[in-house]
Amino acid sequence: MMVASGAAVAYYQDQRGAATDGTAAVTGDMLEGNIRATGAAPAPRPSDSPEPSPSPSAPSASPSASAPASSAPAGIPATGPGTFTTARADGTVVGTGGHVRRYMVLVEDGIDVPASEAAAEVSAVLADRRGWTRDGVNAFRLVGSAPYDFVVKIATPGTTDRICGAAGLLTRGEVNCSVGKDVVVNLKRWVLGSPQFDGPIGEYRALIVNHEVGHRIGHGHEGCPGPGRPAPAMMQQIKGLQGCVANAWPYERDGSYLGGPAVP
Repeated sequence: MMVASGAAVAYYQDQRGAATDGTAAVTGDMLEGNIRATGAAPAPRPSDSPEPSPSPSAPSASPSASAPASSAPAGIPATGPGTFTTARADGTVVGTGGHVRRYMVLVEDGIDVPASEAAAEVSAVLADRRGWTRDGVNAFRLVGSAPYDFVVKIATPGTTDRICGAAGLLTRGEVNCSVGKDVVVNLKRWVLGSPQFDGPIGEYRALIVNHEVGHRIGHGHEGCPGPGRPAPAMMQQIKGLQGCVANAWPYERDGSYLGGPAVP
């Protein structure tokens, strides 16, 4: 699938609210560097990427490291202009399910993440047979313009705080969030991952995408199913694995669902 950078899209929102360390959603989920996109913005709740339990239609937030919003690691700008470049694409549908969800990928201007590369990475996660297409219900299509069902935005910590804060979430420069149709991925989490996730950065990014998209299609948080077993993609892994093994995918390669007990 070919993806090319497109025009910048301005985005602005005030900052307010509360969240934690990973990702935030207006539904209040604290994820480990993930975000979840949803419909209308309901009252805030925390979440994690695994985030705390959000409802499919509400935004969520998730926890990650506990550095102040004013600090940012070398090479990661603390904030940006708040405008975004859209990855231009007319991708093919991945998955055989009848519910095709159209999505866009946007990257904040001024950061060293090409929109085309980010879109290719997100689309590869959603196309993977270990992902949500394995349920036989959902399919996905990367697009470069409206109409769309959700948008994945990669943003600096400061811009993440502004977008999420406008929905009443306090992301503290550390977490991701899901607000309305926006899945906001904190650049710090995209680049650094999470100290709680033992695996390559590509796998952690897959966890971010799978956790947040999982919320978008109706999944809530899940707990560890037992010591030594894979942590569910819908588990708030940033809060601790509880004996499980870090895992980014909702399904095994053989199609078995890697779930766990529902978490309120």
